[in-house]
Amino acid sequence: MSAAAGPPCSPNQKSDWCDLAPHVLVCKAFKRSILRPEAWPLSLTPLTPRCNHNRMSDSAVHARSDTELAAANRALYDTLWADAQLIEPRRFNTWPLVSALAAQSRRALEVAPGLRPRLPLQRTQFLDISAAAMARFRARGAATAIGVINALPFADQTFDLVCSFDIVEHVDDDETALAELSRVCAPGGTLLLSVPLHEAAWTAFDDFVGHRRRYEPQDLANKLRRHGFDIERSAVFGMQPKSSRLVALGMRHLRHHRQRAMWWYNHVFMPIGLRMQKKLRWQPGLIDDPRVDTALMVCRKQAEPPSGVRFTYRGSES
Repeated sequence: MSAAAGPPCSPNQKSDWCDLAPHVLVCKAFKRSILRPEAWPLSLTPLTPRCNHNRMSDSAVHARSDTELAAANRALYDTLWADAQLIEPRRFNTWPLVSALAAQSRRALEVAPGLRPRLPLQRTQFLDISAAAMARFRARGAATAIGVINALPFADQTFDLVCSFDIVEHVDDDETALAELSRVCAPGGTLLLSVPLHEAAWTAFDDFVGHRRRYEPQDLANKLRRHGFDIERSAVFGMQPKSSRLVALGMRHLRHHRQRAMWWYNHVFMPIGLRMQKKLRWQPGLIDDPRVDTALMVCRKQAEPPSGVRFTYRGSES
């Protein structure tokens, strides 16, 4: 179908709308699917707005039980990915980084890639809550498992490269999520992690896409260190639009005209955005700039766990 013909209206049309490319942003609701498309909202409806954002810590979140969270995610993601296309990892601006790291790794894990994987399909273990997404990976010969970040079904120190793009900010219990990433990462291994920064930057869009928190840079660095990771370098990841009107317009269309909005996303904005990605620019340590909306970090797993921390195996490999 041509763009002029207009978008189809299928009840199963995907809503992979959490990210969009830089420089062609039409609204913030599309903002994160090109550079950061792995994190999907936990709900398609807005959450109760948070109060006093500037003073809230990252522990102040909307709580759900693990069972409720898993059920909500599984129901949502199987629908989202049912008719989506898998985009090759080499098409993203993370490819120069991840391809070099993967070539040096014995085993690599990517958590919750959706259908936007960053690591090579043939040399990576992928885990996602969506059976529909993982079926697409298996059809391409990739190793897959169904599961959630808070209970990874792998033995201790299995991987020397672990990736989690835009996931932990959606999880109620991010301490357990980070502990699990640390548990399965071998000493000296690498963690690639991206998260939104600065509680003061909270907007209605964060509620809309199911964010539980934004991280203050120093708090995040301390939290990662407690779980055995040191941040070696970081880069600005994504681009925040300036217009609040575009934010409101995007959210309204995604709530009330999702099929039409997603047709434009899949057929227009995604292809354009893939062509317009900018090269990642790295700096030592963690970026601490209030103008930065999201950071991608390269973290190194410490040779020994932090004092008082003991990792335990929580499941069996799938």
